[in-house]
Amino acid sequence: MSRQIIQTDQAPAAIGPYSQAVRAGNTVYFSGQIPLDPATGNIVEGDIEAQAKRCFDNLTAVATAAGGSLDKIVRLGLYLTDLNQFGKVNAVMESYFKAPFPARSTIEVSALPKGASFEVDAVMILD
Repeated sequence: MSRQIIQTDQAPAAIGPYSQAVRAGNTVYFSGQIPLDPATGNIVEGDIEAQAKRCFDNLTAVATAAGGSLDKIVRLGLYLTDLNQFGKVNAVMESYFKAPFPARSTIEVSALPKGASFEVDAVMILD
């Protein structure tokens, strides 16, 4: 099975030896998106909602570059440095996704790259 590397300037460039996403067959595997502004490469300013919105905007850009959309995402991984912020992140997620929602895990972690408070990764299936 061949692999297709997905890359877009509408999402932050990779900050390490990885791709924004990789398509294998009809499945797209997304690398984690932290709340980096694609124009500056810096973490967006603001609270957890601002960070979550930036992450989902970045995820949307990569999904579009892969020929899909958030509606095609079947699984999400959410990573928070403070699980007490989960309700706020959940509310932001609900503004980006509609039912039926993707499968999801939510995990509290001790730290994320560049001091981010939130990260999301995903798996998308294309028709």
